[in-house]
Amino acid sequence: MLNETDTEKSGWCERSVVRHRGGASEPAIDSVAEEWPVALVFNGISHAVMMTTPRDLEAFAVGFALTEGIVERGHDIQDIEVQIGDDSAAVHLTIVQQAFVSLKDKRRALAGRTGCGVCGIESIELLDLAPEVVGDHGLLRALAPDAVQQAAHQLPAHQTLMRSTGGVHAAAWCDAQGTVRFVFEDVGRHNALDKLIGHLVLQREDLSQGFVFMSSRASYELVRKAARMDIAMLATISAPSSLAIRIAEKAAIRLVSFCREQGYVEYAAGHAERSA
Repeated sequence: MLNETDTEKSGWCERSVVRHRGGASEPAIDSVAEEWPVALVFNGISHAVMMTTPRDLEAFAVGFALTEGIVERGHDIQDIEVQIGDDSAAVHLTIVQQAFVSLKDKRRALAGRTGCGVCGIESIELLDLAPEVVGDHGLLRALAPDAVQQAAHQLPAHQTLMRSTGGVHAAAWCDAQGTVRFVFEDVGRHNALDKLIGHLVLQREDLSQGFVFMSSRASYELVRKAARMDIAMLATISAPSSLAIRIAEKAAIRLVSFCREQGYVEYAAGHAERSA
């Protein structure tokens, strides 16, 4: 259940600024990406407050619940209600009792973040760095030779919020030919990915038959989320971290970065390497 007010949020706002060019100054209006605290509430108990761009919040909450392991499948979420305030929002999810009991058993405090992904973790053991191994669904063998280059070429046309503000990340879902099918944007790269995954699950898309293309660097939490959702390949425009590479290798995810229309760098080959 999605409140109509959520669909009205553009994700950006206008601010008065002063532009300085060539020694001259003039007043102007600038478009700025919105960053709001969004509370994620499960069965009446607040679990996390994330700093996110206030649009596509239903998809964001579904993706977060899945990629953080709160629920195992979309059907475990029984109801969703999005509440929009003046400068904050809350998403209330009703999840099945088994998932809620498990959540209470392992509940931890999470601080909202837009950059790095472990602020608020209480101990190293809670980082959960042992990923699931993705299945070999044949995607990597079916991948077109220029799929990554095609995705890199098509993505900018879909980054509407980025063009307006210059300050958000994009997560794209691409098919085996590299065709960009869905794109979600957010001030946080992991939020953009959660929005994308939530949308794919809500639309009952087959996550084994495509790959994720990110406009950001490849951080460990992006690879960890992909592994949990059985996604075989992650491509990013910027560099990967060493931990992202290690988790990709453990999860048998193909990780490629520095993706451009001219080429890319492969850091982990996934099942393509294991079956070679």
